[in-house]
Amino acid sequence: MLLLLQSAPLLLLLALLISGRAGPVPACLAALAASLPAVWLTLPAGTPPLGFLGQESLRGAFLAVQPISVLAGGLLFHAAVVRLAPAGLPARPATPRRVFAATLLGGSFVESVTGFAVGAVFALAQLRRMGLSGAPAGALALLALVLVPWGGLGPGTALGAALAGLPPQTVALATAWPQVAWLLCLAPVGWHVAAAAGLPVPGREKLAQLGLMAAVAALLLAANLTLPFEAAGILAAGLPLLAVLWRLDPPHGAQGWRHAFLALAPWAGLTLTLLLARSWHEAPALQPWPDLPGLPLNHVAVVLWSVSVLLLALRPRGALATAGMALARARRPVLAMLLYVLLGRWLAGAGVASGMATAAAAALGPFAAYALPPLGLLSGIVTGSNVGSNAALMPVQATLGQAAGLPLASAAGLHNFAGAAGAGMSFGVTAMIAGLLADGTRPAQIWRLLASSMLAVLLCGWAAVAFLLA
Repeated sequence: MLLLLQSAPLLLLLALLISGRAGPVPACLAALAASLPAVWLTLPAGTPPLGFLGQESLRGAFLAVQPISVLAGGLLFHAAVVRLAPAGLPARPATPRRVFAATLLGGSFVESVTGFAVGAVFALAQLRRMGLSGAPAGALALLALVLVPWGGLGPGTALGAALAGLPPQTVALATAWPQVAWLLCLAPVGWHVAAAAGLPVPGREKLAQLGLMAAVAALLLAANLTLPFEAAGILAAGLPLLAVLWRLDPPHGAQGWRHAFLALAPWAGLTLTLLLARSWHEAPALQPWPDLPGLPLNHVAVVLWSVSVLLLALRPRGALATAGMALARARRPVLAMLLYVLLGRWLAGAGVASGMATAAAAALGPFAAYALPPLGLLSGIVTGSNVGSNAALMPVQATLGQAAGLPLASAAGLHNFAGAAGAGMSFGVTAMIAGLLADGTRPAQIWRLLASSMLAVLLCGWAAVAFLLA
């Protein structure tokens, strides 16, 4: 009976989101309400329930401030960059290399800074300018969301690490290993979708694209090993993107160089500022709870907001209106983030998450660890964000992995990988892209083209589990 009560909040959350009867905010409110009986019965004897809920809500709100600030800062930065971008650039004809540059490289780069599926919106805009439409264009746009664990400079990864009680750099590195394998699988997925769009990729171009994806994978791994994880996605996608754009459209004349400088300067400035900020060790931090990560002055959110305000100040006319519209877009996802984090804190703090994980491990026996990738993928597809996926299931998945014999960091990394991959192909994001296409394309048509990508997530996750348990 207790196990049924403990699983009820997550089952209700999944049922409401999958059915489409409720959006993220009402569904999470219902899950919070459903969690109260489980929390009440699972708390250790002598713990006052109201005091526990109040304390964990405060802790959850403090945890949520960090991804919320990064999300809002990413949207503000993107709005500032758009204002500074040169206008009137000519549209280019669609070729396999340009499509690859706009999606798996360009969209991934934009997503690494902004998050919130802005990378897919950017990629779709580029594809539409090339004359592509329909389900293939939507599927190609979603391929831009392949670096979600580092998207928006990694607030979901940082939150998941906090919920698992691990340093975010450790979780990011553990995420990178299965992510690298998945990236190499995505080149053939892109060829299949490009062919459906009427752009078959020649054999020589396939080798070139596979080499570029291998470069992205190698740079991602190297960056997580040697640099702050927040910058890993920017560098992994950005450096190959620069090389491809140089080959496709090298700047000509003073005007060409000016356009190139205006396009590159904000992103390069942000990356440099981030690296400089992270080199400030022992920065003062707000840390009301010693067991939770603090909010230091060199936090990525502080960097994003500072650089964004500076960029907006370069063109002060209309800057306040631009900032207001950008931040208004964040209202609904901000509320959803807060509620997801509260749900995660209530379930983890009361012991509900560990109770469910222990029961699942006992029921599945030697196959328990293999449940991590499909559960992670499902949580990402349903919640639609890395923050939501980690807030909802990271405590359960991390404990399940440990009970099944995996190192804690590996279990957290596997969930972070699979959940983030699912978020990039989620119900909400796919519906958004179908709506932007506005040509009658349905999400199911897009998912059919990306079925091999979803299968690759599971295969890479299961291969990682088998390797870790060997």
